[in-house]
Amino acid sequence: MTPDPPEAASDALWRFSLALYARPGVADVLIALQDRAGRDVNLVLYALWLGVCGVRLDATVLATAAAAIAPISTAAVTPLRRLRRQLRGSDDRCLAMLRRRILGLELAAERLVQYRLATALPPANSMQEGDRLGIAAANLTLYLGEARREPETEVLLEALRGLTRS
Repeated sequence: MTPDPPEAASDALWRFSLALYARPGVADVLIALQDRAGRDVNLVLYALWLGVCGVRLDATVLATAAAAIAPISTAAVTPLRRLRRQLRGSDDRCLAMLRRRILGLELAAERLVQYRLATALPPANSMQEGDRLGIAAANLTLYLGEARREPETEVLLEALRGLTRS
């Protein structure tokens, strides 16, 4: 189910991410995991997407994926997010317009992160048959570590169940 070319995989991951992010409560949960537990939203989405595709992550593949996205995350995504958040709530129309443009740049950087993740796909022999939601849950647990005990985890898995039923 995982497409081979990075462009196709990147598009599939991006579409999955947008669909899951749009489900009720998911955006808040992902932001909470990011802010409170220091987890990368794109790695959470990647872990879930791979699971739905039947790919079980291991620590090595996860570390490779994290290393692949680190330059873009550190140099672009995080600073853009910080700046966008600083401009939140301003009454100044020019600052509000600037904030929207920064959001566009942040989303473009996030898409590049997901492209990098798609190029760091695990080997094809890591695909498994069976309960893909269970594989996604295992991938999420691996990535979240101690944060897997956060209440947000169940919200994500329930949203994923709903998404895969649609």
